[in-house]
Amino acid sequence: MTTTPNDMIYSVLDNNLSRIAGIQGAVLLSNDGIGLSAYLLERDQAERVAAACSGVASTMKAISREIDGGRVIRQLVEMDDRYLCIVGCGEGSTLIVVTSRKARLGELGGEAVRTAQALGEWLGTPERGQTPPASTA
Repeated sequence: MTTTPNDMIYSVLDNNLSRIAGIQGAVLLSNDGIGLSAYLLERDQAERVAAACSGVASTMKAISREIDGGRVIRQLVEMDDRYLCIVGCGEGSTLIVVTSRKARLGELGGEAVRTAQALGEWLGTPERGQTPPASTA
């Protein structure tokens, strides 16, 4: 049996995120809002979360550029019943992690960043519109 990239992504998500108390699910998406993989979420829900969070992640990058803030590492949204953690992953991907309020924020943030780093090492897809550097010959 051959292991596909999606199987590898799911395995990384499961190995890292299953440690978080209250994990509800996760979505890995490209920076143009296309879901690449979902963990513990139904496909339709994962696609809606991916599209909405893509806008949030883009907005935070724009704000950071405006104030010379550098790379956006993590965004945390606290809701009445859930936490949502958005983490950049490689050059062209974003990881969204959803938990219940049972999650400890330090654990959620730490595991989300570690998972994003593990995925980013081999998911470094360039953002659309970027052109490769011209070679100097």
